Amino acid sequence: MTRHDRSLDAAYFETMFQGDDDPWNLESSTYEAAKFDRSIEALDGRRYGCAFEVGCAGGSLTERLAPRVDDLLAVDISETALARARRRCTRLAQVRFARMAFPEERPQGTGFDLIVLSEVAYYWDDQDLDRAGAFVSRSLVSGGDLLLVHYTGETDYPQSGDAAVAFLAAALADRVDVVRAERHDRYRLDLWRSR
Repeated sequence: MTRHDRSLDAAYFETMFQGDDDPWNLESSTYEAAKFDRSIEALDGRRYGCAFEVGCAGGSLTERLAPRVDDLLAVDISETALARARRRCTRLAQVRFARMAFPEERPQGTGFDLIVLSEVAYYWDDQDLDRAGAFVSRSLVSGGDLLLVHYTGETDYPQSGDAAVAFLAAALADRVDVVRAERHDRYRLDLWRSR
């Protein structure tokens, strides 16, 4: 399998979401539901003032995160995905959505106490992983959490799940401590806390 050598662009994701309401079965798969449940459990009941979720897709994880967050900015590169997420989370006043090609585009300001990179970092090339690491370093407040959840099987994405997490671990080595490093069937979950 040949890997893409550049970060996957908006057209890739827009095509996925326009061709299928739920291209990765995020809303219908028991595997995905269990992974989302484990992601929330890994946060150990913490409450967050301000959170940033990258790649919210149709809002399945966003909906689960919202009760733990006072202000949640959820972004996606696909406007089609965002429309679905907005419908799903319409009753959740603490959730804001924006179309954003992260990490090339980033929210203004700093001060997130939770950043969620779930099933996104392996879509980025080294340059974008470097940008993402710099953003996290600058924007995650002391004591804040970075949650990473990534598929560990073979793909044609620019990175494997393990390689993407290793890249970010090296970039943030002097900035975060490992709270959790779990391997599950077909995915890994990493929770890091900012010093």
